[in-house]
Amino acid sequence: MKFSVISVALQPINKYKIHHVARKRKELPLLEGITITDVAAEGKSIAKVDEMVVFIPYGAPGDVADVKIDRKKRSYAEGHIHRLVKPSTLRISPRCEHFTMCGGCRWQHLPYDFQLKFKQKQVFDALTRIAKVELPEFMPIKGSENIWEYRNKMEYTFSNKKWLTYEQLNSGEDFPDRDAAGFHIPGAFDKVLDINKCHLQDDFGNRLRIFVKEYGKSHNLSFYDLKNQCGFLRTLMIRIVSTGQIMAVMVFGENRADNIKDLLEAINLKFPEITSLQYVINTKVNDTIADQEILLFSGSPYIEEDMEGLKFRIGPKSFYQTNSRQAYELYKTVREFASIEKDDLVYDLYTGTGTIANFVASNAKKVIGIEYVEAAIDDAWINSQANGISNTEFFAGDMKDVLTDEFIAINGRPRIMIVDPPRAGMHDDVVKVILNAAPQRIVYVSCNPATQARDLSLLDGAYRVTAVQPVDMFPHTHHVENVVRLERRDS
Repeated sequence: MKFSVISVALQPINKYKIHHVARKRKELPLLEGITITDVAAEGKSIAKVDEMVVFIPYGAPGDVADVKIDRKKRSYAEGHIHRLVKPSTLRISPRCEHFTMCGGCRWQHLPYDFQLKFKQKQVFDALTRIAKVELPEFMPIKGSENIWEYRNKMEYTFSNKKWLTYEQLNSGEDFPDRDAAGFHIPGAFDKVLDINKCHLQDDFGNRLRIFVKEYGKSHNLSFYDLKNQCGFLRTLMIRIVSTGQIMAVMVFGENRADNIKDLLEAINLKFPEITSLQYVINTKVNDTIADQEILLFSGSPYIEEDMEGLKFRIGPKSFYQTNSRQAYELYKTVREFASIEKDDLVYDLYTGTGTIANFVASNAKKVIGIEYVEAAIDDAWINSQANGISNTEFFAGDMKDVLTDEFIAINGRPRIMIVDPPRAGMHDDVVKVILNAAPQRIVYVSCNPATQARDLSLLDGAYRVTAVQPVDMFPHTHHVENVVRLERRDS
């Protein structure tokens, strides 16, 4: 056997001129006239070509389209619609002018009843394919009464690098004004899409954002440079709750006291309905304000949400479900599934600011909330005190470190446990701790049915699933919440 490549490589190097030629990227195909058949995870749609699955954003089942492949693997490919040959009968006109560019509401072109149908299917598929446990009949998903202007919180970014569309870039026009106030472009964090109107929050949010943007331009205030980490106007958070109270938090990338004072006074004058106006001077690399000092300019340091007469204080750093009305539906489901009796001890894991703990407290003898974030536990205590709730107690720390045998011996073994973990689900150690605590009933709230399904399989030896209730918190997106009730098998 001859190895010609090796023999050439062994020739004296000074006899040959070496050329380093970059490998030419293989041109990926354009698939003509393919039919989109279903909806997939992350808001994408699916088509099958021979044995290959193709994932396509912004498609609708029934579309016939020419699809340009952008990325190809062995068993699947990703592409985009190059030309819509025949639109699906399901398609409706999206309300937002920024649809397909913003990346936020990927299902605006689909009727809401279809969105709900797929979210129900998404939960069913996750729990049957991943959990592989015995399941009861699922309850119909609880849809959102409001499918527009439902968010109580929005965050906008100011940038001096406005995103230009493909058409703009190829128009030959010059775009000297690149200042923007809007959302990060997916996959291009240093670029921001300038938003004219977002339909997810009350229109007040649009008016305030545009006012700050125009004020900044007319007063020659610099918009933040995300790549070079400099600039004055950085971000704006707006919270509008069902009580009508409004919080605005301006974040500045530079400490310029006179400019800050003048801008905030202009906001106050233009928008007297703002009940809490605060600001942050953030000169570090990332945008998070969790570790920053919040400075009150005018009004109250918090706003209050109302739920069945309970007042929940929300500060700039507080977590609260972003769809207030659906949060109420979600918490009512939790309370119903928990079936709490007057003598019951309830543990609320991942309690956050204690919203669920305080919501169910009147039904229980005592509720103990545990949460990793210490600032959230401070808010939980405040919410209990503000509502005159005396049968709650809250602890901060890592779940597996707090919820020990000694902790249970001191505080009591719970009959009911409510868990509401982040998207990643529960750590294996936390599952072991729950199994060791052995509550009679578990109510598991999840924003990610896939990780919830994984955790249900870990609990299956000791618990059986007795109820499943999906809840839609985020119309026009693929996100869905799911509530599962589990009962101990030996009961």
